[in-house]
Amino acid sequence: MRSMTYVGLDVHKKTIAYCVKTRGGKLIGEGEIRATRPDLDAWSSRLRRPWTGAMEATLFTGRIYDHLKPKAASLKVAHPAMFKAIAASKKKNDRVDAGKIADLLRCDLLPECHMASKEIRQQRRVLRYRNLIVSEATRMKNKIAGLLMECGVQYSKDRLHGKGYFGDLLAGLGQEAPPSVKQLLALSRSNLELFDGLQKGLIKKLAEDQPLRERMERLKRIKGVGEILALSWILEVGDPRRFSRIGQAISYCGRCSAQDSSAGQEKRGPISKQRNKHLQQILIEAAKLAPRYNEQLAVVHRRELARGNRNRATLAVARKLVAYLLAADKSPQPFEPRTAEGRKP
Repeated sequence: MRSMTYVGLDVHKKTIAYCVKTRGGKLIGEGEIRATRPDLDAWSSRLRRPWTGAMEATLFTGRIYDHLKPKAASLKVAHPAMFKAIAASKKKNDRVDAGKIADLLRCDLLPECHMASKEIRQQRRVLRYRNLIVSEATRMKNKIAGLLMECGVQYSKDRLHGKGYFGDLLAGLGQEAPPSVKQLLALSRSNLELFDGLQKGLIKKLAEDQPLRERMERLKRIKGVGEILALSWILEVGDPRRFSRIGQAISYCGRCSAQDSSAGQEKRGPISKQRNKHLQQILIEAAKLAPRYNEQLAVVHRRELARGNRNRATLAVARKLVAYLLAADKSPQPFEPRTAEGRKP
């Protein structure tokens, strides 16, 4: 049986630098290829079999990973934030980067990150695009309110974005607003309706997937968990079994502070920036509303609020939500939270 060879790949938009080494560190080959599928096929066919490879997580990693994975004995993706060996180098170029990736891989020191399945990544791309549409819709709402305030028009904040109310408001502007403002208001409203229809269509399309819908229904049994939070959890986390402890899931969601411990002294910094920012944002939004529908979460919120910090109360609810979501996603049984006495309500 031929011994394993180790391949480091430094991935860029148009080119890929590669370095191939043996288990003992002997250089077999290095160079640069174009980041196209035909070039990848031709290059991989020349590699000594079997081979295992690694690359850093970038915007272009997904398609290259999917294309090369069937051709390799194994293929890994390095965590960019933990990949300090390259950033700390005195000499840095694509060839050196690829060589260091190969060295870390053959020495089993590569800080590997989780790579979700191709299907999950495709669905996650749709959900993140939906979130982009929602943020643009929010900008349109703010622009509508801003245009009205510029002209001194009085309006009901709670009813402004209702179709009937906005139509009556626009028709009754009269001399209060110039024609250009009326045109911009009408354009902003049409964009808002377009964005709303698009985001609802994307969510409906995602919910048609049977396995995804089954997981969503299991998570939505938690009071205070809605469709968007359930979808975000499933598609951003992927396989919940990769978290062996609740603390790992909380850290992934960015709900814990950075730790600095040395010589028996421990310091806690602000909330860590090493997190899934998409899931973090959805969790914070959900944590502000969930205590209204979930008594257990309301107890957590009141307890932390009594200490005098509303933001910390929201963070505590978000951490509890992560624990609930992880437990419900891992177990096929209907979720039932435990009371303070350890009994199910």
